[in-house]
Amino acid sequence: MSLSVLVVDDEPLARRRLRALLAEVAWVELVGEAGDGATALAEIRRLRPDVVFLDIRMPGLSGLEVIERLHAFDEVPAVVFTTAFDEYAVTAFELEAVDYLLKPFGAQRLQAAVERARLTVESRAAVAMLERARGVLGEREEPAPLARILVRDRGAVVPIAPHEIVRIEAQDDYVMVHARGRGYLVSVRLGKLAGRLPRPPFLRVHRSHLVNLDHVERMEPQEDGRYLVKLKDGSRVQASRARSQEIRRQSR
Repeated sequence: MSLSVLVVDDEPLARRRLRALLAEVAWVELVGEAGDGATALAEIRRLRPDVVFLDIRMPGLSGLEVIERLHAFDEVPAVVFTTAFDEYAVTAFELEAVDYLLKPFGAQRLQAAVERARLTVESRAAVAMLERARGVLGEREEPAPLARILVRDRGAVVPIAPHEIVRIEAQDDYVMVHARGRGYLVSVRLGKLAGRLPRPPFLRVHRSHLVNLDHVERMEPQEDGRYLVKLKDGSRVQASRARSQEIRRQSR
């Protein structure tokens, strides 16, 4: 499918460079540009683009304020943030951005972001079609499961798919996401994140632990009635008594 794209950046040179990179993607159609947040909102309402490449630090409305106001629109485009600053990555994740590009980025990284945006747009279209077919369009539903989590890795922002996650551990107002043989600290509460991950395969085995059943090697019952969860990466998680009872019921 062809994607209509709006570019938003207060720097003309940045817009020109992004235009040139997007021109290399055959199935992308650049439908407009904006140099500030207020103009961006007006153009999004007028043009209804599939995807918006959105700078964050701009005069007037910031990119973060723009995406927050988009939630009031009937049709919300997929948003890819483009910025020279990595400290907004967690907020971008919370606002459900499709991707987060750190300037300067090249053609290959842009292509990956465009592909993620395409998948998001196609997924939303499929869900809307299904809702219409079921006659429930307009009814409030639970948020869709997250397609990825944005984490920081050596100064870069990297998307991690749920199937890559082995387990997630609560650490006060943060969580430690264990994936790809490493741990990534993300500023979000475990309860909020748990509600946005697919179940199954994710299972809450303790108030401070969420595990991916696809990465579980075995669950061993202990003398005190609790289960010890052994994961394929060698890590172990002690399930709580309440969660162990639930595991026992589900395994019957």
